[in-house]
Amino acid sequence: MPLLRAVPGAHGFLQRPVLRGIGGAGKRRFASSSRSPPASLKSGNIANSRPTEKNNSIAPFPTTRPSLPTVIGPTHTPLALQSRKASTIALDPKMYTTSFAFFEALWDAGVTHCFVNLGSDHPSMIEAMVKGAREKKGQFPRMITCPNEMVAMSMADGYARLTNKPQAVIVHVDVGTQGLGAAVHNSSTGRAAVLVFAGLSPITQEGELRGSRTEFIHWIQDVPDQKQIVAQYCRYSAELKTGVNVKQMVNRALQFAKSAPTGPVYLCGSREVMEQEIEPYSIKQDEWEPVELGGLPNSAVKKISEALAGAKSPLLITGYAGRNPEIPGKLVELANTVKGLRVLDTGGSDMCFPADHPAWLGLRYGNEEAIKAADAIVVLDCDVPWIPTQCKPREDAKIFHIDVDPLKQVMPLHYISAQARYRADALTSVDQLISELKSNESLKAKLVAEEDAKWEALQSSYKKRLDGIAETAKPLENGEFGTGYLCARLKELCPEDAIWAVEAVTNTLFVHDNAKPMMPGQWINCGGGGLGWSGGGALGIKLATDYEAQLKGQKAGKFVIHVVGDGSFLFSVPGSVYWIAKRYKIPILTIVLNNKGWNAPRRSLLLVHPDGLGANASNEEINIAFNPSPDYAGIAKAAAGGDLFAERVERTEDLDDVLKRAIEAVQGGQTAVLDCKVVNGC
Repeated sequence: MPLLRAVPGAHGFLQRPVLRGIGGAGKRRFASSSRSPPASLKSGNIANSRPTEKNNSIAPFPTTRPSLPTVIGPTHTPLALQSRKASTIALDPKMYTTSFAFFEALWDAGVTHCFVNLGSDHPSMIEAMVKGAREKKGQFPRMITCPNEMVAMSMADGYARLTNKPQAVIVHVDVGTQGLGAAVHNSSTGRAAVLVFAGLSPITQEGELRGSRTEFIHWIQDVPDQKQIVAQYCRYSAELKTGVNVKQMVNRALQFAKSAPTGPVYLCGSREVMEQEIEPYSIKQDEWEPVELGGLPNSAVKKISEALAGAKSPLLITGYAGRNPEIPGKLVELANTVKGLRVLDTGGSDMCFPADHPAWLGLRYGNEEAIKAADAIVVLDCDVPWIPTQCKPREDAKIFHIDVDPLKQVMPLHYISAQARYRADALTSVDQLISELKSNESLKAKLVAEEDAKWEALQSSYKKRLDGIAETAKPLENGEFGTGYLCARLKELCPEDAIWAVEAVTNTLFVHDNAKPMMPGQWINCGGGGLGWSGGGALGIKLATDYEAQLKGQKAGKFVIHVVGDGSFLFSVPGSVYWIAKRYKIPILTIVLNNKGWNAPRRSLLLVHPDGLGANASNEEINIAFNPSPDYAGIAKAAAGGDLFAERVERTEDLDDVLKRAIEAVQGGQTAVLDCKVVNGC
């Protein structure tokens, strides 16, 4: 039976031949002279009227439309409505589509979770999700419904940041892509491997292919180049144009996502492409590994090793290196080899160096006295080692920059004064330096000289730093407390291996100083400037640690402490965050640092206009105050349907009791949110 479609003519609807496929993939089928509907339509058996021949073209609607009577006037039914019946034909349960192959490709590539916010562009994907859940249980990505795209992307980001395993996000056409918003920026700057897929408005409108336009919104959401909305933040972006190579396209995208510098990638495809029936196929997964970076050239190893061995005040500055869990241990070995070397984190993205080592300088955003004093500096995987308007190295300092992206190719303005720059893997490079320093006799002689004195000075400086942190964190005599004291108590009361998911903005340094992270992966901070990351980020981290634990036969993963400023809490879309926490049983402890507003704009103001009009103005005058203060814990509890531990605390004498009960609730499987009133500056 030829495949026909109804098109408007001068006297009603005429039947015209339908082309199977796109661009000549199929052959023209000519209409018969008969205008009678096929038997399958007469009997009502629409589903069985689909052609049975197999091919790799995009499937047309699987039925010939009956001829329609001529109707004149306002009662005329538009063709778009006439085509709806064909568009909603049930799919063959054995059907293998682009969408199903897409999910197979994700699973085979190691993607275990898809964070989804679905729309009218996803009918075939929904069919594939149901088919996968029923037929490939345990071998198909798990779907996590996210009522907001920012939360979805942040969950995938947090999951990927902890595990170094990319995850997927599925959103709705252009509007869902825009809804990702600042989360794409965070994943890009934070180097989180996330694959985003969004549908496109259908590319046909008269029922030529399965998936053709059926709703008013399909015209409204049709934009010239949807992927350009996020392309400048992505390592790769592309449109799926056929199902026959969908697995190759998914793996190509993931190669970009997983190759250093890791980051988000974006794919999109129309309904017709995603509905396409194809022959089941597989690819050789081991041929799609990411690009591996090498180490330093031999000349660089010698040059940097000599500079470190001969320096009186050597310094290593890092930011992202700790994403590799082997790095903290290697940096400890380097610090033990070069006595007097100190390690500074100016990124705060990951735990790069343990706080219990005397070489630890903690986290400082580009302004630290050690930078000014160092005579040899190694910058290792770091975006902003110092801020020139606030802090500069010595003129005679020897500076070497080792990075996966030393030129910062997506930053229009970026440069640091360095004698040499190397595109190299951090772990391999540090290994090379340690080997050279331990095997070169002349360097060993330099290192031994004054070794004891350097080590003693280092320990003295470390003790002084810890004493200063403890002094700053003391609660006030009036019973109020700051972020430092709060986090010191969290450190004491929470499990030793708890993971800190942090978005504290102006209070971040106080959190880090008192959290004192010591284990790889124990500290994960927002990767960029898109506030609102930590709500979804913390859920993704907890989901990841639980999933990884279950793979090892353990009951649950690590405890997750989510520390967030009150402004960032509102940005995080708590209505979605805590619904997800309840729906999927992802218990976290959220600490809201309530200082009644945004302090970051005031700090920025004072750095530029220290004596300006706004310097002595109130928070209300400069429009950064949250007064009256929202009930943050109450917002979260409402989102969780009432099943959430929610309390407010503002007195030192009450803090420990509230923290203990909240921790107990989380360990029992219930999320807890504490609204903590904190004093600024400590």
